[in-house]
Amino acid sequence: MTQPFIGMLLFIFLIIPPIARFFESIMILHMHMQMPLFILSGFLMYPFLREKAPNFFLEWNKNGKPGLLLFLLIIVYWTIPRTMDDALQNYLVEWFKFVSLTFFVGIPLRDSWSKVPSSAKQWLFVLILVLFTVMGVLYILSPVQLCNNYLLVEQVTLGWGFITMGICIMIYLIQKWFINPGDYE
Repeated sequence: MTQPFIGMLLFIFLIIPPIARFFESIMILHMHMQMPLFILSGFLMYPFLREKAPNFFLEWNKNGKPGLLLFLLIIVYWTIPRTMDDALQNYLVEWFKFVSLTFFVGIPLRDSWSKVPSSAKQWLFVLILVLFTVMGVLYILSPVQLCNNYLLVEQVTLGWGFITMGICIMIYLIQKWFINPGDYE
């Protein structure tokens, strides 16, 4: 099996209504499992699309920066609590989630990753670290329900999930900044 085929199978699997409803029934699964899996499916489908439309990627994402900007904008959009509610209540928003995370996050991320310098990658990690930390604190410390479709305890659990992911990114960045890989070759 090739990567694009696996990516397409993953995408089809994730949009099956009972599977989608299962992931969306628990807040942390919705945000930290379903959404990253859609991104992964796009990431895996990229080689097929690059082969079918090579000029498209060369023209619109020549240096990788537009792809990373699109990635960041859509990730920020989907971390807003209201958008999670909308995805559960409106099937058009839910389909937008499926399409945007797969085709406007996963594919541009993979296309951009090899085109941008290492410093841009580190700044991307820093921005995601800040976003996850802010969202984690917001979800944990908010005295009211931010998402009407989920319980307050699920909101706090999601907040701790964001904080945990932020800590993992921080550990990665510290390791990247202070350890020279050439010392271990």
